[in-house]
Amino acid sequence: MKSRHHKIVQKGMTLVEMVISIVLISIAMTAMLTAFSTTMGRSADPLWKNKSLKLAQAYLDEILSKKYDENTPVGGIPAPTSISCNVAGPAGGGRDNYDTVDDYNGLSDNPPKLVTDTDMTGYDDYTVNVTVVCAGSDVGLSDNKYAKLITVTVISPNNSAMPFSVYRGNF
Repeated sequence: MKSRHHKIVQKGMTLVEMVISIVLISIAMTAMLTAFSTTMGRSADPLWKNKSLKLAQAYLDEILSKKYDENTPVGGIPAPTSISCNVAGPAGGGRDNYDTVDDYNGLSDNPPKLVTDTDMTGYDDYTVNVTVVCAGSDVGLSDNKYAKLITVTVISPNNSAMPFSVYRGNF
């Protein structure tokens, strides 16, 4: 009689293979979670930068819509013969009384405000600082009084300051 020998085929994994698999998966998961947590920690940065940009644009639009100085007529025509470079800041009153670029020098809003001096919603942790300086020679003009550098600095909730600057000429 013939003896039948059946080979027994193992199915599954040994204990050593299981331990090695667990260690490799753990290393991969740790690397993935570290990268994920780093990315998530910085995910608010683009939002803050975008909101800072919009906020600075709103302030710059408001400032650039004002007269160059007290001697400049609304619309700038005819050009004044006497131009001042007095950037002392506002004479008093709220922002709705600001009528020249100079009035915004030294403005610091926390939280940022609308033209009507009411707080902007959604910007509670932001600060806006404005400086205005005479800078005609910066742009190649014969006298500093013919141009002003307006800088709006927005400080976001993570305390990162983003300056936005524009030159305003008297024309």
